[in-house]
Amino acid sequence: MTQENILFDDIQPGMRYTRTHVVKPGDLTLFALIAGSREIGGKLQAPAIGAFSLLSSTATNFFPGNGSILAGHSMQSFGWIRDGDTLSIALTVQEKDAATRQVIVDCRCENQDGEVIASGPITLIPPTVKRENRFDEPPQLTLRQYHVFSNLRARAAQLPPVPTAVAHPTDDASLRGALEAYEAGLITPILVGPAAKIRAVADQEGLNLADLRIVDTEHSVASAEAAVALCRSGEAQALMKGKLHTDELMRAVMAKEGLRAGKRVSHVYVMDVPAYGRPLLVSDVAINIAPDLGAKVDITQNAINLAHVLGIARPKVALLSAVETVYDKMPSTLDAALLCKMADRGQITGAVLDGPLAFDNAVSKAAAQAKGIESPVAGEADVLIVPDIEAGNMLAKLMIYFAGAEAAGIVLGARVPIVLTSRADDVKSRLASAAVMALVAHAKGSH
Repeated sequence: MTQENILFDDIQPGMRYTRTHVVKPGDLTLFALIAGSREIGGKLQAPAIGAFSLLSSTATNFFPGNGSILAGHSMQSFGWIRDGDTLSIALTVQEKDAATRQVIVDCRCENQDGEVIASGPITLIPPTVKRENRFDEPPQLTLRQYHVFSNLRARAAQLPPVPTAVAHPTDDASLRGALEAYEAGLITPILVGPAAKIRAVADQEGLNLADLRIVDTEHSVASAEAAVALCRSGEAQALMKGKLHTDELMRAVMAKEGLRAGKRVSHVYVMDVPAYGRPLLVSDVAINIAPDLGAKVDITQNAINLAHVLGIARPKVALLSAVETVYDKMPSTLDAALLCKMADRGQITGAVLDGPLAFDNAVSKAAAQAKGIESPVAGEADVLIVPDIEAGNMLAKLMIYFAGAEAAGIVLGARVPIVLTSRADDVKSRLASAAVMALVAHAKGSH
C-alpha cells in the first residue's frame, strides 16, 4: 500500500502514530555497530541506544513521513535489545512552532514485556512537498488529545515542592523518576536506601544528586521503615515507592508505628482518556482485593476527596457491576444499592452516587439511553468504583493499552499521600503521579 506524508499545516497536537517492529538478527547487528554489544548465553544483545536509528527512521519514513528532517532529540535509553524482541513505537505530537515550522514529538518505545526501551522528545521539520511511500503493511495513525495531566502539572507547579521520602530508589527508573519530579519543581526528594548503591546508579546513569539528602539503610525493608518514619516525624509530607515490593512498603505504612489515619487506605488511578474529555478516577485497582461494604465506603470517600482536590466540586460516582439492576445473586449490585442509600443519609458525602451501573452505562449516554436508564451519573461519571481488584486492574490496563489512556496512581487514606511508581511508567505518568501527590499533600496541609 502507499501512504502520503503529512505536511506541517496538517499536523495537530495530540496526533499519534504507532507501529511495531520485530528485531531481526540484521537489526541487532546494526544496533551493535552503533552502540556496542554484549553476549549472554551465546546470544547477542545491543544497548537500547542502538534503537535510536529505528526511532528516527520511523519519524522520517512513516510519520510525518517522506521528506522529514530530524532536527534534534533529547531521548534517553534504558536496558537492552535482543533478537526477536517486539518493539512498540509511539510518536505523539506535543507542540508545533509556526515561526520555525518545527514540530516536537514525544517518542516512546517499549518491548513485548512493557519495559520502556527509549523515550523522550524529538524535534522534526515536516516535509514541504506531498510524496508517497509504499509499505508492505498499513501504518496506524490515530488522533488523540491529552490535556488532563498538563493541567494538573501546571497547577502543582504553582505550589512549593513537597518534601518526599523516596523509599529504596536503587535502580535507574525509580531514581530517575524522583529526580524528574524534583527538576519539575514538584517534590524535594529525600532518598532513603543503601547510599553506596544509590550513588553507583546515579554515576552509571549520569544523574546529578548534588544537594539531595540521602538516608543510608541496609536493605529494602529498612528503607521502607525509615521512609515511613520520616513521614511520621513531619520531615517528609509524602511517600514515593522506589525499587522494592509494594507489600514491603505497605507493611511499613500499615504497621502500628506506621501511617494509619483511622480509615482504610485505597489506590486511585487518575486517568487521562483521550476519548472521554474529562479526568476519570478509577478505584480500587491495587490495594483492596475483595472489599466488603465497609471498605467500599472508605474507597468511595477517598476517591471523592481526591476529585475535590483535582477541582471537581461535585463528582459523579458510578458504582460498577456487570448489570444495572439490583440482583440478589450478584453481591456487587447489592453493595452499590446500599452505598447509594448511605450517600442519601449523609454517610458518604460530597458527590452524586448511582449504581449499580455497567461500564458502558457509566461512560456513555447513548448506551444508558438505549437501556432506558435515567440517572444524573450515567454517561458522565467522574469516578468509577469497581467491585474488586481484579475487575479494576483489568479495566485500568485495558484503558491504558487499548484506549491509549495515561494514568497517574496514588494511595490515599494514610497520613500522607503515597505514590506507587511502576517500571513501565513513562515520564508523563511519573510526573503526573507526582503532581497529583503534590496537590493532595498541599490540600492536607491547608486543613
